[in-house]
Amino acid sequence: MAKQPHLLVEEGDVNDIALIPGDPGRVDRIAKQCENVEEVAQNREYKVVNAEYEGVPLTISSTGIGCPSAAIAIEELARVGVETFIRVGTIGALQADIEVGDMIVATGAAKEEGTSKRYESEVYPAVPDYDVLTSLVDSAEANDEDVHVGPIVSDDAFYNESDEYVEDWNDAGLLAIEMEAATVFSLARRRGLRAGAICTVDGNLVAGTQKGADSDEELPEKAKNNVERAISISLDAVADLA
Repeated sequence: MAKQPHLLVEEGDVNDIALIPGDPGRVDRIAKQCENVEEVAQNREYKVVNAEYEGVPLTISSTGIGCPSAAIAIEELARVGVETFIRVGTIGALQADIEVGDMIVATGAAKEEGTSKRYESEVYPAVPDYDVLTSLVDSAEANDEDVHVGPIVSDDAFYNESDEYVEDWNDAGLLAIEMEAATVFSLARRRGLRAGAICTVDGNLVAGTQKGADSDEELPEKAKNNVERAISISLDAVADLA
């Protein structure tokens, strides 16, 4: 298999399991909790690192923002050997009782984005793999961490999430909104691969708060702290899945 044009990786460069944050900077944060860290490639929004956690080899790769760039990451990583994907990201709450810093494990993602619809009908479900979902929830419980478990929505238009959209998503019982999971889940299912997602809440759209709204920094302090805890949960899930 030739070197992939965007991630600049080829067969033999990556491991079976990959953690996939959106932010390249979060690749480094995940790597700090691992051993034997080695950078494999970096290009555009994509940074790829190999590491070990409790003796288990894994790959950490950023996907950038949104489903189009996430689809490129999934396609290219799958072509060179990744079989399990765990999204470790941030998310905006859609229910009043979900606080900034809370963690959410997604049981499915509504397709309010366009990328997955280029692959399949929007009536096909965007759902995680059961084993990955279960490992994330079990890892949270083993760490005495509370997580919300339920459906989310993936949307393309960060600055066009109007009150009408938010009210409808809230009424539907969707827990929160982010920008990648629907395509990650759909592509993994179509390729016969495994995927799941754990995300830390960085704002609450029902309360009218978005990340960065009250600070010069992208994430509130509580969300920053709990991103680290979500990383720990995802790494424990990697060890379990391996």
